Amino acid sequence: MENISLEMVLFLLGAGFTASFIDSVVGGGGLISLPALLLTGLPPNIALGTNKLASVMCTLTSTISFLKSGKVNIGAVKYLFPLSFCGAVAGVYVVRHMPPQFLRPLVVVMLIVVAIYVLVKKDWGKESTYRGLTKKTGLLSALAALLLGFYDGFFGPGTGSFLIFAFLLLGFDFVEAAGNAKVLNFASNIAAIVTFMLLKAVNYQYGLIMGVGMIVGALAGSRLAIRQGVAYVRPLFISVTGLLIGKQLWDLIH
Repeated sequence: MENISLEMVLFLLGAGFTASFIDSVVGGGGLISLPALLLTGLPPNIALGTNKLASVMCTLTSTISFLKSGKVNIGAVKYLFPLSFCGAVAGVYVVRHMPPQFLRPLVVVMLIVVAIYVLVKKDWGKESTYRGLTKKTGLLSALAALLLGFYDGFFGPGTGSFLIFAFLLLGFDFVEAAGNAKVLNFASNIAAIVTFMLLKAVNYQYGLIMGVGMIVGALAGSRLAIRQGVAYVRPLFISVTGLLIGKQLWDLIH
């Protein structure tokens, strides 16, 4: 274990808190945490694994907060959780054999569609109209959980936005959609971190320190979302989706 300076500890804690405060509700925390880890000098593959370790701590904390507040529909997510996990395992396996960059243009288009749809339908997600899964919606939900789990393991950016959008389509309000999405995101994160650990691509010291910051940020972010409700979650969702679009366009151009 290397000696780590107080400045580095504070930097990792601060970056972790800031990233998870946002990520705990609508995802997108990797826009902050991953560049922060790269700034410490970690190689990209180690930074990815280390970020995933901290992210698991964040998503677990958020999941528990949403569960305790009753903002997770256990009846729906208990069937989708293993599908998200299995999809992520497949995604992580496939990404080792082929580059995921060809997905970037498609992801940009999909994120733009999601953002426009939410902006146009101003009252969408204000109140829950969910009345249970039918045979059709159950099948579509299972397919979405499997595919988005695969996408998270294979590429990742925008997973939180896509999961929330999927649950909004089922009739959940924004807060419930965020809670359900966080549970499935936790499933795919577990699959990813196990793979990174097996590949020995994790700096545990940095990851655990950042993870402590993420736990505090996730508690603060999820509790604020639960307390403030849709009025807070909807604009945050639109803002983070917009940032994700900008980031993917920048990467695509460069």
